[in-house]
Amino acid sequence: MKQVYLQTFGCQMNVADTDRMELLLFHSGYRRTPRQEEADLILVNTCSIREKAEHKIMSLLGSFKPLKKTNPDLMLGLTGCLAQQEGDRLVKKFPWLDFVLGPDTVERIATAIDRVKTRSRPLVWTEFDTEKDYSIPALDGPRAPGPSAFVNIIKGCDKFCSFCIVPLTRGREKSREAEEIYAEARQLVSRGAREIILLGQNVNAYGKRDLRRPTAFHELLYGVAAIPGVERLRFTTSHPRDFTPPTVRAYRDLGVLANHLHLPVQCGGDRVLQAMRRGYTVAEYLRLVDDLKSAVPDIALSTDIIVGFPGETDAEFRETLRLMERVGYASSYAFAYSPRPGTPAQDLPDTVPDAVKKERLQAVLELQKRLTAQNAGKYVGGEVRVLIEGRGGRGDADFKGRNEHYWMVHVGAAADTLKPGDFVTVEVQEAAGHVLKGVANCENRQAGVGRSQSIPNS
Repeated sequence: MKQVYLQTFGCQMNVADTDRMELLLFHSGYRRTPRQEEADLILVNTCSIREKAEHKIMSLLGSFKPLKKTNPDLMLGLTGCLAQQEGDRLVKKFPWLDFVLGPDTVERIATAIDRVKTRSRPLVWTEFDTEKDYSIPALDGPRAPGPSAFVNIIKGCDKFCSFCIVPLTRGREKSREAEEIYAEARQLVSRGAREIILLGQNVNAYGKRDLRRPTAFHELLYGVAAIPGVERLRFTTSHPRDFTPPTVRAYRDLGVLANHLHLPVQCGGDRVLQAMRRGYTVAEYLRLVDDLKSAVPDIALSTDIIVGFPGETDAEFRETLRLMERVGYASSYAFAYSPRPGTPAQDLPDTVPDAVKKERLQAVLELQKRLTAQNAGKYVGGEVRVLIEGRGGRGDADFKGRNEHYWMVHVGAAADTLKPGDFVTVEVQEAAGHVLKGVANCENRQAGVGRSQSIPNS
C-alpha cells in the first residue's frame, strides 16, 4: 500500500475530518505513516480561526519544499478552513503544493487525488457542497485507536459572529438525519468505542431546519444515549443562544451524558458582546449557567475568552474577569483578538494596543490558573470514575484517561491490570494544573454506565 502522512490543526471537527479522510484513503490504497519522509502523500488539514495557527501552517508548508525536491513524485495537499479561505493564493505562494481542498471536499479526497494525476497545474477545489442533504456514507475499515469516537452531526454555522471566519470557510448549517447518526454510533460501538462525542461548529443548532424527519438536539441526545454500548456521551461546541431547557434537562436525566460542557462566552461585557454579534447578554448567559448548575450541581464548565476586541475598555475587560469568577470555570481557552480576513470585525478600528492585549491575556491566564486550582482541589482525597484511554507514557503515570468532568487523570496501576476502554475508580491523591493524579482501585473496575458518586470535598 502507499503511505499517507496526516497532520491536523484546529478544532475537533478538523480531527474528525482527518479521521474520515484517512478512512477514505485506506479504501484507495493508502496506509497512515508517522514519518513524512516515507510518505507518498502528505495531507495537512488546516485551521484559520486564529492568526497564530495560520502562521504555523505557513511555516510548515515552507518546510515541505525540500521533500518535494528530493521526491518529485510526492503529492502535497492542503485541506480545511485555511485552504478554503486562501484558495488560489496558496498555490501561488507555495507552487510545490499539488492540491488545495476546502472542508466540503472531505468525501471527495480520492477523486481529488485522481484529478491531480491528470493535471499539469495544482488543483484548487473550494466550492461549497450544493447538496440539500448532509450525509456521511458508512465505510468499513480501521478507526482511530482509543475508546472515544467523534460523530459529526451538523456542519457550518449561521451565527456570523463579527470576529469569526467559520461561516465563510464552513458554509451554512446542515444537519445529518438522526437515523444515520444512530447507525454510525452503533457501528462505532461495535468496533470498540465506549464514548461518543457529537460534533458541530454549532452543535446544539442541530435539527433547527433541513431534516426530512425533524429531530431536536435534545431528542438526538436521548436517542444516542439509548444505544447499547454507549457508556459516555459528550458534545461540542455549543452556542448559548441555542441552548434549550430540554437540553438542560438532558444533563439531569441521562446518566451517560458527561458532566462537562464547553460554553463559549467570549467576553463579560454587553456592549462588546453586541459588537461581536453574539446575540445574548451577560445576564442571559448567567441564567443559563445557573439553570445548568441547578440541574447538575457538579457540572464542570469551560469556555472561550477573547481579550482586546476592538473598542474594549479597561472597565469592560474587568467585567470579563468578574464573569470568570462568577462562573468558576474549570478551564478556558483565551486568545488576544486578531482580525481575520473577510470578517465584519476586520473593518473595526483595532484600538487596543498589542501590549495591552498581552497584559489582559496574561491576567485571564493567571485568573484561570487560580480557578482551575480551586476546582482541582475538590477532587483531592476523593474518587473519580475514569475512562482509560491508554498507557501514561510518563514517569508519574502507568495509564491515563478522563473523568466525566473532562479532567485528564494520570493513573497508577500495575501494567497488566487495565486496558483502553476500561472504566475504573481512581483515588485522587494530588492535582497539577488540569491533571489529576491517583491510584486505581482495580477491584472496582466498572463496565456499566452511570455517573460517579459525589466528590467528598466539594
